[in-house]
Amino acid sequence: MPSLHCPACLTTDASSGLRLHRTLLALVLFLMLLACALAPVFAASNDAPIDIEQALSTARSQIDAVQKKLSNLPNAPLDDSQLAKLRTKALDAQSQADTTATAIEPQLTSVRARLAELGQPTEDMPDTSDIAVQRKQLGKSSGTLEAQAKLARLISVEAGQASEQILKLRRAQFQAQLGQRTSSILASDFWQELIDESARDLARLEPLRHELVSAMQARPARVWYSALLGIVVVLALRLVAGHWLYRISTTRVAPGRLRRSLYAVLRVILATATPGLIAGVLHVSISWGDPLSDSMLTLLDQFVGLACFGGFVAGLGNALLATDRPSWRLPAISDYLTLKLRWFPLTLALVISADWATQRLATLVNASLVATVALDCIMALALSITLGLALQCTHRLKRLPAGDPHKMGPSPLWLSILLSATWISVLVSIASLLVGYVALGSFIAKQLVWIALVGGVTYLLTGLIDDACSSLLASARRLATDDIRSASLARNQAIVLLSGVARLMIVLFALMLLLSSFGGGPTEWLRQLDQLHKGISIGEVQIRPTAVVLGILVLLLGFGAVKLLQRWLASQYLPTTSLDPGMRLSAATLFGYAGYVLVASLSLSAVGIGLERVAWIASALSVGIGFGLQAVVQNFVSGLILLAERPVKVGDWVTLGTVEGDIRRINVRATEIQMGDHSTVIVPNSEFITKIVRNVTHANPLGRVQIKLALPVDTDAVQVRDLMLAAFIENTDMLEEPAPSVMLDGVDSTGLIFNATGYVSSPRVAYRVRSALLFAILQQLRDTGLPLVNPPTMVLQPPETGTHKIPTQAIGPALPNWNADE
Repeated sequence: MPSLHCPACLTTDASSGLRLHRTLLALVLFLMLLACALAPVFAASNDAPIDIEQALSTARSQIDAVQKKLSNLPNAPLDDSQLAKLRTKALDAQSQADTTATAIEPQLTSVRARLAELGQPTEDMPDTSDIAVQRKQLGKSSGTLEAQAKLARLISVEAGQASEQILKLRRAQFQAQLGQRTSSILASDFWQELIDESARDLARLEPLRHELVSAMQARPARVWYSALLGIVVVLALRLVAGHWLYRISTTRVAPGRLRRSLYAVLRVILATATPGLIAGVLHVSISWGDPLSDSMLTLLDQFVGLACFGGFVAGLGNALLATDRPSWRLPAISDYLTLKLRWFPLTLALVISADWATQRLATLVNASLVATVALDCIMALALSITLGLALQCTHRLKRLPAGDPHKMGPSPLWLSILLSATWISVLVSIASLLVGYVALGSFIAKQLVWIALVGGVTYLLTGLIDDACSSLLASARRLATDDIRSASLARNQAIVLLSGVARLMIVLFALMLLLSSFGGGPTEWLRQLDQLHKGISIGEVQIRPTAVVLGILVLLLGFGAVKLLQRWLASQYLPTTSLDPGMRLSAATLFGYAGYVLVASLSLSAVGIGLERVAWIASALSVGIGFGLQAVVQNFVSGLILLAERPVKVGDWVTLGTVEGDIRRINVRATEIQMGDHSTVIVPNSEFITKIVRNVTHANPLGRVQIKLALPVDTDAVQVRDLMLAAFIENTDMLEEPAPSVMLDGVDSTGLIFNATGYVSSPRVAYRVRSALLFAILQQLRDTGLPLVNPPTMVLQPPETGTHKIPTQAIGPALPNWNADE
């Protein structure tokens, strides 16, 4: 077996991990694209032609039935489930009426347009017989459609009012149930009533028990042997799958949190599937052969769901605690606390399963009220006590002595608040159950469990997504080379964005589940989303979510296409032209600006906002420009002027005030200038338009080299001229045209002043050439024995340090003049 620390193994693991991550990412992207692709199909199915008369008749009958039941509530009260079904029927009628009204609208518009096209008949030009018949038919169709549209809107309003009325009734019933008090389980009257009703409850249960026993006895032995074999196979597959998943997580997934979060999620899936499969085997065995009653089939189906849910609860708790593999534990929990809590997941799963089973069984056999209340109270007490014992384990660790290694450290503020709120809720639940407020106590206990389950699942899924994206980014950075690292930035940003959107969706779905007990369940949310699909009116503009998604896709794809075309122009096409580098960059930048504006216009059109409807946006922008955006717009327009007129371009050597350097980039708002020390100065574009700018390389990119020397008066001027001129000509960087020249600049008390001038191909090399010429001229002067005039001096008398001499160029020419004039 190869060493886990060898470079080849690390590279292989990283590559395989990267391939796995890319596969997962590609799967997520494929599902998202598939959803986007199927959305128009479902939309098209919703837009299929409908029978308007039939649809309005059906909706009218539905809303009439709902209103009849609502008006008869004092004589025939309805429970919460019946009210929920009634509200669903009202909402269906409202949706059908809205759909019908939407279908009528384009037909009515078409009929009105044709009537307007026909115009009004006059005495001079009466209608022909054909036009008169057509006008009459169109008028009749218009009247019919208008009446149908009014009826559809009326049904929609009535259905909405009925839905709101039902919702208020459900909330009132819910509050009444929470505040309703029964006999306390501590009172003897409660148990006496339960004993009195027990015989009748057992009699109601007897047919179901008898059918179950008879069905089990009627099955041949081979069925039960097969069931036993199936259970053994399921357990064996569970063990093999557990070892295989652990091996895959350790060998195929890159080291880090990803392997732990992935393994935790897979453990939950296995724990959910195993008891569900076993329950499914028993279901098939019992229902084999003779058909069973509907009640028994319902009981068996609920038994399978109960087994799956119980396994899910236990698997979720074991995955979070991870007592068997502490190093793979996701939450920051001490090993000692997890050992103290290792009983909690299985106990909680059994209590929840028992609660669920007793409730379903009591509903199925129509048990007495006292039996239902007793079972609900006992199960809620078991839940509250189980949660209280788990909290007590945590509290005991905090009360350990200071020197104990198992003592818990100080908890964060949010965790302390959460634990305190949970403690209070558990105590309130137990107290409510004991004094007789069974509905309130049961609701609190079950909500605590529900919040814990939803929070645990949310923690696992968001952690898995975040760890997968983080691992994918780390693998990509580790395997990427310098050449492709910059190109992968966009992909990394897309991965991070996808991670954020996915986690946000999971959190929103978790909130939806948490609100399901307060009248905001998944059905209600989906219905609201369906209403949102029809669009939101903002003035005369109808904004639809599908149109917004389409606009965003157009914007992203358009920006990507413009970026690719801009890169192709800058790197492939424009270099083949005769344009200089600065002009090529300017052309590519202008193309990008035009492309972005075009893509933004197309995106607005896809959303449904035409260019003629953005006048209010322009008005708002004009006010903003007048107050806060004036400087930004001024710099933007200045940038466009720089790119169009090109007074300066990329690569020019410019001087702007105290700033001198090379232009590296002309952006939308500012220009980047690189100084001689390789630092970058960001200059607003308006500075180049409103101020004086010296562009050394604008029209004539030649650089001038000028050297001034002072020699004694008795020096041979012709010899010095030839010597300096020969040095200029021999330098390979010096241009032949304009030709170099040496002038006698003057004669004064210090001597002869020689001024030599030459030109080079660029001002950027003038300093280097001037230095080389000075070295060469000084060496030749030394070789020929021609002396230079010593620099004059001036005497200064500082107050403390005494007299010293400082060379100066203020009195006369110095040796040599190092300043070159470009």
